[in-house]
Amino acid sequence: MPGFSGKYYYSVDSKGRVMIPAPFRAILQSNYGNKLYIANAMFDKCLLLYPIEEWQRFEEKVRSLPQHHKSVRLLMRRVIASAQECELDKQGRLLIPSSLREDAKIEGEVVVVGQIDKIELWNKNEWDKAVDISNIDREAYEAELASLGL
Repeated sequence: MPGFSGKYYYSVDSKGRVMIPAPFRAILQSNYGNKLYIANAMFDKCLLLYPIEEWQRFEEKVRSLPQHHKSVRLLMRRVIASAQECELDKQGRLLIPSSLREDAKIEGEVVVVGQIDKIELWNKNEWDKAVDISNIDREAYEAELASLGL
């Protein structure tokens, strides 16, 4: 099954809707359907959009974790507690709940980014900061990726 990849630039409309790119809609329609779970990311200032089946897999992973760990509790409070089910409209737009738009500053220009099993939705300025390679330790990242076999 093909995964979500690529990045697309859109604007949020006055009602808080964002267009989902046609290639992503095609993957959703052929493999998942039109419903998505939208949640805050754990650490990044963006939203995560999961097809229902992928969200259920994620929930099962979280359910299997030791609930008394601080990191798991934060994950539950930040990601799971924010999750809301939404559906694409006939034009391929997704209405982003206002509380989630506020959390991730989803307004004006946005970037819709494929992440294999999920989609990320970013405020364009936040995205530009997140992918700015001038602020990273390139050698450390290269070493870590090499240790992972990439």
